[in-house]
Amino acid sequence: MAAIEVKVPQLSESVSEATLIQWKKKAGDAVVRDEILVELETDKVTLEVPAPESGVLATIVQPDGATVHAEEVIATIDTEGKATAAAAAPAAVPAAAPAAAPASFSAPPPAAATATAPAPASKAAPVGAGADASAAADFDVIVIGSGPGGYIAAIRAAQLGKTVACIEEWLDPAGKPRLGGTCLNVGCIPSKALLASSENFEQARHGLAEHGVQVKGVTLDLAVMIQRKAAIVDKFTGGVEFLFRKNKVTWIKGHGKFQGRAANGVVTVEASEGGKGGGVKSYTARNVIIATGSKARHLPNVPVDNKIVSDNEGALSFDSVPKRLAVIGAGVIGLELGSVWRRLGAEVTILEALPTFLGTLDEAVAKEAGKLFKKQGLTIHLGVTIGDIKSTAKGVSIQYKDKDGAAQKLDADRLIVSIGRVPNTDNLGLDAVGLAADPRGFIPVDEHCKTSVPGIYAIGDVVRGPMLAHKAEDEGVMVAEVIDGQKPHIDYNCIPWVIYTEPEIAWVGKSEAQLKAEGREVRSGQFPMMANGRAMGLGRPDGFIKMIADAKTDEILGVHIISANASDLIAEGVVAMEFKAASEDLGMISHPHPSLSEVMREAALAVQKRALNM
Repeated sequence: MAAIEVKVPQLSESVSEATLIQWKKKAGDAVVRDEILVELETDKVTLEVPAPESGVLATIVQPDGATVHAEEVIATIDTEGKATAAAAAPAAVPAAAPAAAPASFSAPPPAAATATAPAPASKAAPVGAGADASAAADFDVIVIGSGPGGYIAAIRAAQLGKTVACIEEWLDPAGKPRLGGTCLNVGCIPSKALLASSENFEQARHGLAEHGVQVKGVTLDLAVMIQRKAAIVDKFTGGVEFLFRKNKVTWIKGHGKFQGRAANGVVTVEASEGGKGGGVKSYTARNVIIATGSKARHLPNVPVDNKIVSDNEGALSFDSVPKRLAVIGAGVIGLELGSVWRRLGAEVTILEALPTFLGTLDEAVAKEAGKLFKKQGLTIHLGVTIGDIKSTAKGVSIQYKDKDGAAQKLDADRLIVSIGRVPNTDNLGLDAVGLAADPRGFIPVDEHCKTSVPGIYAIGDVVRGPMLAHKAEDEGVMVAEVIDGQKPHIDYNCIPWVIYTEPEIAWVGKSEAQLKAEGREVRSGQFPMMANGRAMGLGRPDGFIKMIADAKTDEILGVHIISANASDLIAEGVVAMEFKAASEDLGMISHPHPSLSEVMREAALAVQKRALNM
């Protein structure tokens, strides 16, 4: 008997055991390669384990309900029964096989993809797809980039029955390949971890006494705080790797670049591995999704070493708290990272070129935010012109002109440059397939993220619209469904924005000034957190919710929040706007008492000047 072991796959960085839910086959049954043998369940998801080869299921080592661990043998398959099994079982779609069969098998393997035979044709190509399904290709879909847009696009396409690969080149500081892109590795996830840790530190020092909790001698262990952040990153990037295995998405490790597009629409993409001896392999696909994200914009002639002068990446990993921290840019990232280090003890000065603070926000929210941040200790200078910046091993000196044109100088121990982001569209080989980025580096697309080349799509930070992870995710789902022949749609006016300061700021729709500039007649209602029992009980009474509605139809046109948990509260506003709700609708809906969500209802009632608790 030629036996092959079936093992529990590597689950993720943070999950090592699973429960064996149910065997789909019994010992002695014929099995076909890639046929599902058993379901496993972890505390995260359910995972299907396929047969590594055709044959007969010789033995089942672990029964239903058993707790099993990664790499544990759970069954064996007798491959000498392959011919009999093939005759007894229905014909299955063949899978691309490696050059030589291994002695044992962990399904599915997490390693980088190797060159494979063309994948079998799937069902006829629907409207909106690239090359016809009859055209030979390795994959139905290749996604370049595994940030929130890319990995979600890959998973959704796989859910729809497509053969999918995702090319990702990210390496962590130790040189280990990672999925998740900027967001999971050095963006959204680690920054929110540090924001939470720094808020707890400040609360322990200054916010517990009013609750009758006396804490003395609070100290900061920055190394532990940074380690916690890194552990969270590991968990989430490992989670994406697990989801790829669960959904049978092939991870190709390397830098993705277009090689060309054939007359039949099949696109060739190369993946080059970094470092010495890194090889280049080519893959073909009927559709390609560009999801390469963005990188921090740097000041000209100001080198970023991520020690003295940092962008968002370096600012997440300081080895000590600077006594004096300068930040150039009072946008989302500048305010969030400035807030982290202020809470941990730095004197933070923010320099902003624009004459107004948070000018894209509703004026009432921006005014309240400026007042609260000043009270917290953030020093913000608006309307400045940055001059020479000189850095040494000991610090940085910034020459600038203030809003009145007077020369000023700011000395700091460290500088964070936070002046926006630019799309990652260089070195993609766009010209090889007849594409070109616009002068700002963005790839032109239509409302469904289709480029000018059939079968090639672009999503997230490389296209028009806000650079937001959840916007990229929505576009990833939309494109996968377009490829499948569906007719999805995104209302970009209903994409919410959040600034994770304390209090948080969140909004969806348009500001009152924008609507009035459009000539729209509106009514607005505003309700303060200080009149809410839950906010007072939490000791977080700052801020308010403002709702704007059409003066005639009462349709909600904008919701603007500055408060604790604004990032969660805004979701109700998003749902209301997606369904074209009126402010009266939210005012009629019961909200739990006491809860912060009651303020949303009160703001809706205030639109018609009938708030109940003020």
